[in-house]
Amino acid sequence: MKIFINILVLLAIALIIFNVTLLDFRNPFQGDSVVAFIGIAASFCAVMILLIFKVSKRIEEKTNGK
Repeated sequence: MKIFINILVLLAIALIIFNVTLLDFRNPFQGDSVVAFIGIAASFCAVMILLIFKVSKRIEEKTNGK
């Protein structure tokens, strides 16, 4: 499970990097830049959710171990 979560985090970070390359910094709110912003936000949320899940699993393991 830990490896799967790490792979998903890496994929989400790769999507963030990919979407940053799609941004047009001269016109950030037109065309594909809006889609890129949405993709960056969604990927960032996915990373945060996966990291929270990872921490909760670590806490669960420590509390069940005692």
